Amino acid sequence: MENLAKLDIKFLHGVGPKRAEILAQELGIRSYYDLLYYFPFRYIDRSKIHKINELRQLGENGEMPYLQLKGQFAAFAVNGEGVRRRLNALFYDGTGSIDVVWFNKVKIIQESLRTGTEYIIFGKPTIYNSRYSITHPEIDPYKPEMENQGLKGVYTITDKMRNRSFSTRTIQQLIQNLLNTLKGNRIDDPLPTDIIAKYHFLPLNEALTNIHTPASVQMLQRAQFRLKYDELFFLQLDLLRHSKFRSIKNGGHRFTRVGKYFNDFYNHVLPFPLTGAQKKVIKEIRADMGSGRQMNRLLQGDVGSGKTLVALMTMLLAIDNGFQACIMAPTEILARQHYETISRLASQVGVKVALLTGSTSKKNRDIILPGLLNGDIGITVGTHALIEDTVEFARLGMVVIDEQHRFGVAQRAKLWGKNTIPPHILVMTATPIPRTLAMTVYGDLDVSIIDELPPGRKPVQTILRYDNHRHEVYRFIGSQLKAGRQIYIVYPLIQENEKLDLRNLEEGYEIIKETFPDYRVCFVHGKMKPSEKEYQMQLFVTGKAQIMVATTVIEVGVNVPNATVMLIENAERFGLSQLHQLRGRVGRGADSSYCILMSNVKISGPTRHRLEVMTQTSDGFVIAEEDMRLRGPGDMEGTQQSGIAFNLHIADIAKDGQIIQAARNDAMRIIDDDPLLTSPQNARLARQLQFLFKRKQDWSRIS
Repeated sequence: MENLAKLDIKFLHGVGPKRAEILAQELGIRSYYDLLYYFPFRYIDRSKIHKINELRQLGENGEMPYLQLKGQFAAFAVNGEGVRRRLNALFYDGTGSIDVVWFNKVKIIQESLRTGTEYIIFGKPTIYNSRYSITHPEIDPYKPEMENQGLKGVYTITDKMRNRSFSTRTIQQLIQNLLNTLKGNRIDDPLPTDIIAKYHFLPLNEALTNIHTPASVQMLQRAQFRLKYDELFFLQLDLLRHSKFRSIKNGGHRFTRVGKYFNDFYNHVLPFPLTGAQKKVIKEIRADMGSGRQMNRLLQGDVGSGKTLVALMTMLLAIDNGFQACIMAPTEILARQHYETISRLASQVGVKVALLTGSTSKKNRDIILPGLLNGDIGITVGTHALIEDTVEFARLGMVVIDEQHRFGVAQRAKLWGKNTIPPHILVMTATPIPRTLAMTVYGDLDVSIIDELPPGRKPVQTILRYDNHRHEVYRFIGSQLKAGRQIYIVYPLIQENEKLDLRNLEEGYEIIKETFPDYRVCFVHGKMKPSEKEYQMQLFVTGKAQIMVATTVIEVGVNVPNATVMLIENAERFGLSQLHQLRGRVGRGADSSYCILMSNVKISGPTRHRLEVMTQTSDGFVIAEEDMRLRGPGDMEGTQQSGIAFNLHIADIAKDGQIIQAARNDAMRIIDDDPLLTSPQNARLARQLQFLFKRKQDWSRIS
């Protein structure tokens, strides 16, 4: 593979310098290897030539497929002027006729086609003016060998490429040239022979050939299985290798003592009994901390499941063992919320807690920084300010990162360098992560899950309402306000439509003020100055404002137990996981709480289904799995910041869970036997990993 990666694509027959430049700019294809691993996104069946009189029957069950027809052009006519200029033609095959239309390159196409010549045309028929027509079909003079071309791959191309005479057919031809060039040259297979035999895999050469030019549907499926496994296996092997290497190289502080701070807190301060899930997680964390290796653990749990309490008890273990701890949050609001909770509880057992953010005054910094350096401050709560070079600790032994996907890898890495021996790491998220995504993105972390809510928490009632029910919804909100409750009203603010969305938000704010004139309304969005946003937030937190009109800026970091209604406008524009996060802002007190999803009545069936999922379950993990199934993994949980530089060409995290699990099990067996892949039988694996991940930065010391 490394040799193919060194061969410049411009030297492939049919490419040349100009095409090579376009391929590099638009698709990132610079070498033979890049083109070989540029897979089709779907396939079309060129195995059958249809008759025109079959079209109506083919279209009866829904959308018309792409298909090919054999016949002749009866007539051509150029119509329109300027940008409206088009070429119309009549194509017939003896069973009927179909219209063919071109809007681009009219003159070139007209000069290249002839009446009375037999052609194969390929495209997708549509109905226009009660007649079938095909726009911009592929056209070839008929040859007998075209009768059965089989499955053909369709490749993604950009508008710029189309404007430069590139088409999916161009890619098909270049791929064929490449396969012809490689014919007879065996591609070294990096997979161990026992794994190939275990799954009856196609040889790599055959898999790559059949992914581009499948001999049959069965061979395509076998090629897809082999290549998906390859991607996921090497990803898991890399994650597990780094995890094992980190534990061997870094070691970790051994926290064996459960002392006065932890015991006093547990026996005298704990505000409510721990759930079974919290006890289980604390036990897992204690085992990590006492193992002599650096802990790197991901803690998942829904909003309100008690993650902060678990984090505090973990930090008290560090203090019992003579170390300091810190917790870093992505926003000042969330950091302040953590500080208020942690300082109130920790102060009762004599632990000094400090808050360090970007707005901390110089006077307070002059007190906090020396306190960290001399060990007087046991727990520090902060934002990005914690990673500044001026912040030094006496003995930092425990780091907690909340909503960790909101920090870049390099930012997090600065905290690990605050001690010679890396501190133990606990990363937390309130966004449930599907199991397959966690295995792929966070595969080198141990995972703990809090899947119980504390006793007494009532589930939030979620209701889907359409615009024509708005008066009924407002009446309900009015009744909650009269009962002394507070209300969130959230609008989408999506970057592509920023001006339009902001105007909708501002208009909504004015409407809410007019509708509820007896109540104070505050207004928050992400484009406000931090000081103004903080002021508006505090109006709501302190109860001076009864209604908060906001964007998703409140998704994380606002804790108001008196808020009982979350009204989400244009709910169809949010992802399920985001809706679940917003719903978690209510239901924090003893009163019944409600999440109302407002939507346009004219939404599609799939969108309606997505919103109905929210009304049927409050289980964040069920919602996360469904969200990933519907939307794909995308950038869920900030995978672009995760440190993983491995782009999946063919595997689908949302659909290939069984392959991920199998690949992980196989990789784990190899790493357990040979952690650093130094044995001769694993030499090919080590070389392949080095090739695949050579541009990846070494984040082996961090999560």
